[in-house]
Amino acid sequence: MFEVLFKYPRDVFAKGRIVFLAAWPTWVLWLLVAAAVAGLGLLMRARMAQAAPSVRRWRGAAIWLLQSALASILLVLLWQPVILITHLKAQQDIIAVLVDDSRSMTITEDGTTRLDQALKALQNGVLAGLQQKFQTRIYRLDSTLTRIDDLKGLRPGEPATHIADGLKQLSEETSDLPLGAIVLVSDGAENVGGIDLDTISALRARRIPVHTIGVGREHPAHDVEIDDATLTPRALATSRVAALVRFHQFGYKGHKAVLTVRDGQNVLAGRDVVLIGDGDTQSETLVFNAGAAGAKALQFGLEVLPSEENGANNSLVRLLTVESDKRRVLYVEGEPRWDYAFVRRAEADDNMVQLASMLRTTENKIYRQGLQSASELAGGFPTKPEELFGYHALIIGSVEANYFTPAQQQLIRDFVDRRGGGLLFVAGRGAFSDGGWGASSLADLLPVVLPGGKGQYHVDPATVALAPAGIDSPIMRIDDLPAANAERWQKLPAMMDYQDPGTPKPGAAVLANMFGGGRQMPLLVTENYGHGRTAVLASGGTWRWQMQSAVGNPTHDRFWQQLVRWLVGDATGPVVASVPNPVMFDDSHVVLSAEVRGKDFQPVEDARVEAHIIGPNGLTANLDMTPVPDAPGSFQVEWTADKTGSYLTEVTAVRGAESLGRDVLTFQRIDGIAENFHTGQNRDLLERLSAQTGGRYWRPQDLSKLVDSIDYSEAGVTTREVLDLWNMPIVFLAIVLLRGCEWLLRRKWGVV
Repeated sequence: MFEVLFKYPRDVFAKGRIVFLAAWPTWVLWLLVAAAVAGLGLLMRARMAQAAPSVRRWRGAAIWLLQSALASILLVLLWQPVILITHLKAQQDIIAVLVDDSRSMTITEDGTTRLDQALKALQNGVLAGLQQKFQTRIYRLDSTLTRIDDLKGLRPGEPATHIADGLKQLSEETSDLPLGAIVLVSDGAENVGGIDLDTISALRARRIPVHTIGVGREHPAHDVEIDDATLTPRALATSRVAALVRFHQFGYKGHKAVLTVRDGQNVLAGRDVVLIGDGDTQSETLVFNAGAAGAKALQFGLEVLPSEENGANNSLVRLLTVESDKRRVLYVEGEPRWDYAFVRRAEADDNMVQLASMLRTTENKIYRQGLQSASELAGGFPTKPEELFGYHALIIGSVEANYFTPAQQQLIRDFVDRRGGGLLFVAGRGAFSDGGWGASSLADLLPVVLPGGKGQYHVDPATVALAPAGIDSPIMRIDDLPAANAERWQKLPAMMDYQDPGTPKPGAAVLANMFGGGRQMPLLVTENYGHGRTAVLASGGTWRWQMQSAVGNPTHDRFWQQLVRWLVGDATGPVVASVPNPVMFDDSHVVLSAEVRGKDFQPVEDARVEAHIIGPNGLTANLDMTPVPDAPGSFQVEWTADKTGSYLTEVTAVRGAESLGRDVLTFQRIDGIAENFHTGQNRDLLERLSAQTGGRYWRPQDLSKLVDSIDYSEAGVTTREVLDLWNMPIVFLAIVLLRGCEWLLRRKWGVV
């Protein structure tokens, strides 16, 4: 219908350029159009002034609009409009046909594989039409791009699809050839993560359009798929770890499934989940014990449901490095009280945490415990970065803000912000607003805005209840079952003191609330700050959870152990190594990064940083890491992991003869897995690829016009054609309709 009215295909107007061949300037045309519209308006206004009062004025305006449109069309036609279109020269240009033959193309839908659908689409006149008009080359595309003589050379089953690499390879191999266009037949599965900007730029620089033909259903009929599992890359031995698992499903709305995390055959945690709407992303949290130290490949999975089309995408692997190095915590308490003793007792049972403490017994006396040497804390609270930064977390109890000098307060800020340590404020007579912390220079470190004035500390009962954010928090998980965990918190004995912590700041998380004095207040509030994290605990009476509970009740000790482990969780050493993707699917490219800092945790730019890699089958490599421009203390190196399996990497940094530190990380290359995920046709990727290169997305049933559409390209060997627009049927139809409507309205309304 479009060509009937406009004479030419849509692609002519989409890719052509409309120009005027008349000798007169274009601005004269628009000036005449404006004059004609204004003149007709004045003429109609004069005639309407002479018309009978019964004639409505808006009818004259309608006639004026019809006349103005007709005059504008006639004036435009006088300027001889044409469209300039570039098209390929017959038999002089190459058309590359890329056919995806990876494993995902063997998926059967409605009794036929995706590859069969692709072959049927090409053999239904498309390939013959291209070969008749152009030089045609056929390629098979999977992990590499390979030229084949005909479609019989396709061998589906390769475990990966690298569309971007294939397009880049084709562009390089045909750099001196007249490549007119690319036809890509695929389901859009791209295992490297998408089409990178360099590939798009290379195609656009040569003006090569990519026409994509999408095959396969956009989503399966019955399938459950894990999208991602997010967890911290490092944890302390025997710590509780929270993992956020995201998944979606089609065809199983309302069904129940079992979500688990496994370490080998050992199930670390599991829970029943009810599946929500088709295609909707669902998030669930699993909390589990990290277990003993070592590098672990954890498998997160959902059970395979009856009639499920693809069970291979129900699980995925994530790496977790469980560390055994002890973490040091400094506890500063301003007065002898029960909570101090019970906290020290709880941490004494945690073999991963060493708690050093300084207790102010009188105005000028300090009682020190848990020291590594007699000189530790001998002068009181640290005054130098290398002294305080040796700890991983800091707990401040009932201590006034002015107990710390301005220099020490700045040191505390740097401890959290720069060193990445954890900081916990605990309620007490000298804490929070009563201790002047709201007016101190460290007020912004607190995750709450403290109330004004003093008198916020109360020696009265207060009960505790989990807040919504605390349900899945590893800090608050006393029982592995969520329902049982919430019940245990509700049955805890009342605390005998509380302190109003004020209002949580935006971005802070309230993990528990307390009820005291007839109102509800936050009890435990946490927040990330700079490189570290901070928290407030608005009671010094948690010790009653142990004193008034049954013998052997682990709630108090477990809560404090998990809270302290959370505090030290992000406090790394001076050298921190990382990779963007610890688990690489069908990808060998590795970017190793390292952040190197000194004892004061300031960036070190003149370090010598090396990465020592041990891989599968005895593979070893020693790499020198180079500084990253404009990023002080950052070092990087790129490497290729040729073999599948797990890799252990030790990164060391030295400056002169001084050792700055070391870090160990693991990463893993797994092939043949990515094709099992996101098996629906990735139409979005195919449409974006064609749109960004000047091509078009096609469905198999719409390919009758593909050959003609490919002809309109500016790549390769081209010729330019001038197409008249004045004789389009739509022009004559518009003139007749405008004139006819005007005559009918004049006759009906009696407008002169």
